[in-house]
Amino acid sequence: MRLALREVALAFRRAPLLAVLGVVTIGFSLFAFGLFGLVAINIRTALREVEDRVEIRAFLVEGARDAQIDDLMQRMQKNPAVAEVGFVSPDSALTRARAELEEFRDVMDGAFLPGSVELRLKEGSRDPKTVDELSRRLKTYPVVEEVRYGREWVEKLYKIRNIAGLAGSVLGSVFALVAVIIIGSTIRMALLARTREIEIMRLVGATNWFVRLPYLIDGTLKGLLGGVLAVVMSWSTTKLLAQSLMQTQFFTSEQVLLGILAGGVLGLLGSWVSVGRHLRQVWRD
Repeated sequence: MRLALREVALAFRRAPLLAVLGVVTIGFSLFAFGLFGLVAINIRTALREVEDRVEIRAFLVEGARDAQIDDLMQRMQKNPAVAEVGFVSPDSALTRARAELEEFRDVMDGAFLPGSVELRLKEGSRDPKTVDELSRRLKTYPVVEEVRYGREWVEKLYKIRNIAGLAGSVLGSVFALVAVIIIGSTIRMALLARTREIEIMRLVGATNWFVRLPYLIDGTLKGLLGGVLAVVMSWSTTKLLAQSLMQTQFFTSEQVLLGILAGGVLGLLGSWVSVGRHLRQVWRD
């Protein structure tokens, strides 16, 4: 290991410009991956905020007794998919309608709106199937006259979330593959510059692992440094967007650390593939 680290340090001193170029190249490839990650995180956050508004509203029959309403609310609160149950009295419903529709305030004078029980659902229980099952169950209670939850809106929201998740997985894999290819190409340039040295090592009996190790360490270090550079560029981009366009959510501390470590892993993987292919070619020749 000591010899491998010394080889890495020597390679940097021999060609510092090539080493810096490699780190910058890796940094920009991981920066593209990081930008995609930021877009995915902000889309997910926006969808979660919209999903938080998914609720089921059960309108009650006129003259519903307090005991019936309490029984309905207690039964719904015990449902594992329900996060919160609330009651809106007829007076409260009318006050809310007047506040939300001020242009029709005069029309609503003397109007009557039915009371309702509103159900807010837990995260993970807002899919169309769960919402529809709860809606059907509410309709079985005699105190409930009508149930509404915006069926088409819920189904469209669920489809958008699934499409966003699938697109995120596919594009994320593509960006990761591109990063591995770029890192491998960067290490490949260093290998080509030292082809003669590798051939001499082969002649004196050096093992594949002995030849591989310095380049694997080099690729891992460059991946880590590239990851740090990508995080800095992503943070700068987020701040620039916040000043000129809109507020965006940045990575958490854990995600930043995971991204830097991912850069190291991608660097190791790219080095492994590139060194292995080069050594097979040298051994064949």
